[in-house]
Amino acid sequence: MNRIHHLFRHKTENILSVYFTAGYPKLESTEQILIQLEKSGVDLVEIGIPFSDPVADGPVIQESSQVALENGITLSLIFEQLKGIRNKVKIPLILMGYVNPILQYGIENFCNKAGEIGIDGVIIPDLPFNLYEKKYKKLFEKNNLLNINLITPRTSSDRLKEIDKVSSGFMYMVSSSSTTGTKHAESSVLNGFAAKIEELGLKTPRLIGFGISDKKTFDNACKFSSGAIIGTAFIKAISESQNMNESICNFIKQIREQ
Repeated sequence: MNRIHHLFRHKTENILSVYFTAGYPKLESTEQILIQLEKSGVDLVEIGIPFSDPVADGPVIQESSQVALENGITLSLIFEQLKGIRNKVKIPLILMGYVNPILQYGIENFCNKAGEIGIDGVIIPDLPFNLYEKKYKKLFEKNNLLNINLITPRTSSDRLKEIDKVSSGFMYMVSSSSTTGTKHAESSVLNGFAAKIEELGLKTPRLIGFGISDKKTFDNACKFSSGAIIGTAFIKAISESQNMNESICNFIKQIREQ
């Protein structure tokens, strides 16, 4: 069973997913961050593939991508860093990135390599939904990779039903129409969005991303979904850390504290 399916089968609320950029803050940080996130109680991790033009990302993640690229990170090196990661990390892992570097690497090679090292899913915000369905779905399924789709408050009811019908694992519920790093996920927007989803009777679990930065915003997001995704705030927390493991542990503890 795919680890994402297993997670959502056994846990239905307060799921915490953390996003970080591979190769940041240092080229060799990727494995250390993954290991410490699992030790600190995170349920799911999204590993960002740096790209020079990350249009959906805010300035903090954009800067982390630029630093990672300057550090020398590449998609090939990310796969090299993750080789053997399943001997050390058991929680679900997702690769998140833009379609351009994946196509340059070769999407068949990408899927084969991701499946080989134990990646559970992929989030590609600019991969057209219809193109995935027509051209890449069988390739993803062959490698036990879930394609995680994004939905926004502006997604039409017809498209929401269409995405829900083919989705597996969870849907990434974008809290607003802006970029990552927005100040807060507004309750009024989330309430309306969640009400629309409930009215449509969508079956796929959802995690909320964009504007989730602390315990308050995490807890609020969990009222409308199975959990939430934190990216920008986590990257800020590790950006100038003198003790990476301690910084990660303290950050997650602040989110999880009762």
